Amino acid sequence: MNNPPRQVSMEAVSSLSLKRRFEEVDSGSPYSTPKDSDDDISSSDSADSCDSLNPPSSTALIPTSILRRHKPSPGRKRVRFDVVTVYYFPRRQGFTSVPSQGGSSLGMARHHCSIRRYTLGEFACEQETSHRHAVRQHLRQEKLNARKMKLTRNGTVECAQADLLTLDDVSDDDLDVEGVEVDDCFFLQPLPTKRRRALLRASGNARIDAREKAELRTIRLSREECGCDCRFYCDPRHCGCSQAGIKCQVCVYDVMCLCAQYRLG
Repeated sequence: MNNPPRQVSMEAVSSLSLKRRFEEVDSGSPYSTPKDSDDDISSSDSADSCDSLNPPSSTALIPTSILRRHKPSPGRKRVRFDVVTVYYFPRRQGFTSVPSQGGSSLGMARHHCSIRRYTLGEFACEQETSHRHAVRQHLRQEKLNARKMKLTRNGTVECAQADLLTLDDVSDDDLDVEGVEVDDCFFLQPLPTKRRRALLRASGNARIDAREKAELRTIRLSREECGCDCRFYCDPRHCGCSQAGIKCQVCVYDVMCLCAQYRLG
């Protein structure tokens, strides 16, 4: 019968000790407010009362942010680009790309033939020189085509003189390379078949596999054809796509495939 009162007294002692500890901490805390009533606060102390709401910052009381990290000391963990290494590969017949016309696709050998190292400044100058040469060749080709079109009257008549014209007939004086921004207009140009064959022969490829031309033509034709030859609906027994395991493709959203309509109907 005496156990419940003893339990209450233990709780009371515990609450009193906790209250005393809270008052001790609260009295020494910079966030605590005086226990005087609001009527005792004069107008001269109004500024001080504002300071009690916004206490002065203390480095000892402000916890360190977990997002703050120590800055690395200078000279450590830095990436510096100093040298550019360029590997040169001989040209070979590619057998991996599909040109827009003709055969003789361009590729490269498995191993490089030379290595050259540049500083960043030297490499930038080398790239600018290479790009300007490419732009000059592009402008020369445009001038040559314009002359041929003028002689043949836009291709309506034959002209032997037009067939004899080459890039060497276009002088550098006819080209306005300085007025062209190299970085804005430089891009890779597709090469015609004759040009690709000439590059391969210049690289020492005396024999060019002519079978690639037929293979590339077959690939280009297969890319032009899309879908099956079925009309009105697809019959899985005769549909080439169905027999090849190719699923139906619908380009319009929320439009059911014709073969599905046929099966459901």
